[in-house]
Amino acid sequence: MLTHPTLDQLRALKLDGMAQAFVELEAQEETRDLAHAEWLALLLDREAANRNTRRFQTRLRAARLRHSQAAIEDVDYRTTRRLDKALFQQLATCRWIAEHRGLLISGPCGVGKSWLSCALAQKACRDGYTVHYARVPRLFADLDLAHGDGRFARLFRMLVKVDLLVLDDWGPDRLSASQRRDLMEIVEDRHGRGSILITSQLPVATWHEVIGEPTLGDAILDRIVHNAYRLELDGPSMRKIKAAEAIEPPAQPATAADGKAWKGAKK
Repeated sequence: MLTHPTLDQLRALKLDGMAQAFVELEAQEETRDLAHAEWLALLLDREAANRNTRRFQTRLRAARLRHSQAAIEDVDYRTTRRLDKALFQQLATCRWIAEHRGLLISGPCGVGKSWLSCALAQKACRDGYTVHYARVPRLFADLDLAHGDGRFARLFRMLVKVDLLVLDDWGPDRLSASQRRDLMEIVEDRHGRGSILITSQLPVATWHEVIGEPTLGDAILDRIVHNAYRLELDGPSMRKIKAAEAIEPPAQPATAADGKAWKGAKK
């Protein structure tokens, strides 16, 4: 029997998917009649799937999503928040990322902007795109520190090279001069070569005031807004709705005994 030497060789070559599939196929009687080519095809399929899963997990860890478990399959379309289902499902195909277009999600606090952005980012990771998620206030703080400790070039290169850059919680604080310059450099280098997803509680029409300086504001927004899809949400806080659902006990179905008790009380 060559079972053990074969497994050792597969694992030494880091073909873990093939090794696991080999063990499973050996344990199944119905697979013993398969031709060598069919066995090999099954082993290769498992190895390819295993490698794709590992690559996805690596991309997902590198993305550092705020809601790493968010997924497009779990999106709630029932809650009234003006979420355009057709547009969102189109965005879930990730074609806008392939076309280097942007996405702007605006709406009040708690309506689900961050979660939706992470769901789309997670789908991008599944489809083979590189992603980086950052809250805007923390990103600018990191950039300020990076200017002083020599990390700026490396951080800037990462922000520019990823396929999708998610900037969560844009505004409402007005940008400083250094923040405007950094944002301009990031937007300029990514324009036409990568996608940006921005979420904000502020309407897009007010973003010019957040940037502060008219000339840079025009240049930045010209590169962000005119080539982007928009999801303009509105409605109650999703956190409040979920909290209420968790507290309120589910309604019990009426029974025949309940009906008799009600009739007795009526008499």
